[in-house]
Amino acid sequence: MAARRLRAVLRLGARPGLRPGAPPPGSCRAVSLCGILLTRVPWAINSLDWGPCTQHSRTFINLTGPFTNKRKEYSERRIIGYSMQEMYEVVSNVDDYKHFVPWCKKSVVVSKRTGHVKAQLEVGFPPVLERYTSIITLVRPHLVKAICTDGRLFNHLETSWRFSPGIPGYPRTCTVDFSISFEFRSLLHSQLATVFFDEVVKQMVVAFERQAAKTFGPETRIPRELMFHEVHQT
Repeated sequence: MAARRLRAVLRLGARPGLRPGAPPPGSCRAVSLCGILLTRVPWAINSLDWGPCTQHSRTFINLTGPFTNKRKEYSERRIIGYSMQEMYEVVSNVDDYKHFVPWCKKSVVVSKRTGHVKAQLEVGFPPVLERYTSIITLVRPHLVKAICTDGRLFNHLETSWRFSPGIPGYPRTCTVDFSISFEFRSLLHSQLATVFFDEVVKQMVVAFERQAAKTFGPETRIPRELMFHEVHQT
């Protein structure tokens, strides 16, 4: 659904000709939010290098409006019917992200040391593609924190998963706190982030919960009156 929405939006923005000062046909960039937000655009700010691509289309971004590139934040807290250890195992297993994380096509751990992992990921769907590097801090079974180290697109990008005890009397439950904060360097990238906020960011916890079900089986049944789900967005 997200892929169809992206293609429909990009078609709305298709126009003949090129904007003055735009790069030559066949040049484009892909934008990503460290595995969370991305899209393809046919041109970008002058500070970015050009790379070949197989598809050319006009951007749908309106560059005439006011621009405030402020930091965006999203957090979600919920009770899940899996233990802290189980959820930690799923989130910390970066090599498996390509199998279930929204839009993640490749995920490879390139180095490890105690409490830290360096990973390279590739996100998108044809012909959209973006690669990036992430440094991940691991504190078993409490924390998985990732910081994108590529500085071309972001002033700031950080994601965090925290796991704490769940419901008393239900040992195979835990409280999951997921948060992400990010700030793009350019007007173009900042507007693109808004397009995919609902499509991808808000689906992350559900995606990892589904992966836990595939890995560890059915979740613990939690009485409705004990369920908790809280979301904050700025």
